[in-house]
Amino acid sequence: MIEDFLTHGVRDVEDALRKAAAAEVMPRFRRLAEGDVVQKSGPHDMVTVADRRAEEQLTRDLAALLPGSVVVGEEAVHADPVAYEAIHGDAPVWIVDPVDGTRQFVNGDPGFCMLVALAVRGEVQASWTYAPALDELAVAVRGQGARLNGERLIAGSPAPGRDLAVATSHPDYTTEEQKKALLGLAVDGVRPRPCGSAGLEYLAIARGDLDAVAFSWELAWDHAAGLLLVAEAGGADLTLTGEPFRIGGNNALPFTAARDAATARRVVGLLAGGV
Repeated sequence: MIEDFLTHGVRDVEDALRKAAAAEVMPRFRRLAEGDVVQKSGPHDMVTVADRRAEEQLTRDLAALLPGSVVVGEEAVHADPVAYEAIHGDAPVWIVDPVDGTRQFVNGDPGFCMLVALAVRGEVQASWTYAPALDELAVAVRGQGARLNGERLIAGSPAPGRDLAVATSHPDYTTEEQKKALLGLAVDGVRPRPCGSAGLEYLAIARGDLDAVAFSWELAWDHAAGLLLVAEAGGADLTLTGEPFRIGGNNALPFTAARDAATARRVVGLLAGGV
């Protein structure tokens, strides 16, 4: 069933994303009204009416594309945390972040995207990263490579002798232990900076514009799509203990995704040295 869908249904997911963006996201970009934005856990964790409406539409459309599948969406899980457990089940799971980079969206910055990943028993089979304000759509299918607007993505390797550009978690989302680990990147030869939209940071790695990320949280909707995108572009990911990241959780944090395996090992080594 999954193999057939990945052969014939990938374009249908692209269409569903474009429809949701056109109906619920872009009409509200730079036009949010008072009351359209609500804080969740804090000032850096916001939700808008665009997030909610886009997720509702994607939930309907994606479930209809693949009978028997379930949807794990960021806003639905915020309302009912038990819904997250579907990631561990046997049914195919759509993992959805309707607006990744809500802070950017609220501020009128085009650096936000919509993320969808299709996973089966904890393994991501395909992913879609759509930045509607930038007109960029990246698609990855396991074993078939990654493409941006139809063009093949190849992450490549960092240029020898140049500082590594690494996007890192915002300090508000790190524990004291994780802050110490991230301080391991404050060395010569590395240029850490705060991350923006996680989905677009993964895309930057896949296209070779960013060398690595170092993230301290593991919510699947932020990472599932991007990790497959990076992997299919030739990149790699590792947790603090040197194991691949698991979308089901219980990872040793922080973790990294990077343009190549050598860079991933280097970043993890620096993170481990900061603990």
